[in-house]
Amino acid sequence: MTGPTSPSPYPLGLRLDGRRVVVVGGGAVATRRVPALLDAGADVLLVSPELTPALRAHVDAGRLHWEPRRFAPGDLDGAWLVQVAVDDRAAAAAVSAAAAERRIFCVRADDRSAASAWTPAVTRHGPVTVAVLGGGDPRRAMAVRDAVRELLARKGPPLTPQVEEGPPVNTGGRVALVGAGPGDPELITVKGWRLLTEAEVVVADRLVPGLLLDELRPDVELVDASKIPYGPSRAQEEINRILVDRARAGKLVVRLKGGDPYVFGRGGEELLACAEAGVPVTVVPGVTSAVAVPEVAGVPVTHRGVAHEFTVVSGHVAPDSPASLVRWEALAGLRGTLVILMGLKNLAAIAATLIAHGKPADTPAAVIQEGTTAGQRTLRCTLATVAADVEAAALRPPAIVVVGDVVHALTPHTPA
Repeated sequence: MTGPTSPSPYPLGLRLDGRRVVVVGGGAVATRRVPALLDAGADVLLVSPELTPALRAHVDAGRLHWEPRRFAPGDLDGAWLVQVAVDDRAAAAAVSAAAAERRIFCVRADDRSAASAWTPAVTRHGPVTVAVLGGGDPRRAMAVRDAVRELLARKGPPLTPQVEEGPPVNTGGRVALVGAGPGDPELITVKGWRLLTEAEVVVADRLVPGLLLDELRPDVELVDASKIPYGPSRAQEEINRILVDRARAGKLVVRLKGGDPYVFGRGGEELLACAEAGVPVTVVPGVTSAVAVPEVAGVPVTHRGVAHEFTVVSGHVAPDSPASLVRWEALAGLRGTLVILMGLKNLAAIAATLIAHGKPADTPAAVIQEGTTAGQRTLRCTLATVAADVEAAALRPPAIVVVGDVVHALTPHTPA
């Protein structure tokens, strides 16, 4: 921590594209820090015996390399920066010592005073990145960062930062169901972002944009909902319990969900659980991937003279399953756009069912993977070939499937 007799840190922007960064630890802190490193183009080596599901998703997608073991000094060979994200002070000190021997800057989550580098409070506004160091006081840095972000968002007259000297004043426990949007962190609503900056507990889904978690205050309790054990129904019960318990303890709890809380997001179940427990709930709608992802990929779900309707369905249950609530035979007869979420696993059966009930086999189709993010991939084909084409292209979830003439609605017409 800086003070009257200690020197101030030297601010610097690191260009990490293609450069090795080592992250030691696979828990909540690493989950928050890794997305920003990946966004900077860093070659990330993650060293940890275990990972959170969110970090595992980065590994499975090939975005970083994982060594499933404890740290060894040789892991720093060729590294430009190391981030220590473990609670074990002795283990953190060993990493820090190895970094010092190699003259590699080391960020330590457990002890800022023992680190050779600090991570600032960061906000991003288009091409502008603002990084604030608060002289060793994370709360001061966050307050200034938030004021700058509000200024950039409003593009109005300068604002005076309101720096809190102590812990935030609690006005009573409550829960906010916040839609985080389809993947681009800038697509969260202003209200949703404001509640994130005020949150004391954040319960986040796997599909939440990682850069939003990177901007949380360091004292926020982050609960990775995808890490909760048991099956889907039991896991939901545990999520409900966490929301209620933390709110009853007087906390502001943000339940952060990918897309919109109510579009196949089980937000309604969470609201009912809170209502039964007498916990007040604020619902903040999110930009749903059902509309946003296709349009960012150049596919409008409606278009004048092409489609006057669009239908959004879940494809996570096979069409011939007794558990399916979708009338696929009726959807086959519609002339509008069909948007299918969570449908890759059953895509072959879905396409075959639609064709069997009269949907033309040559109906245009599009599949968009990781829409609105840097990893977005788009495939255009037909209903007859979509399943085989997805497999050949090795597309993976999360992905949106669009069926209908709108797939080519924005393609310029070239006369023969």
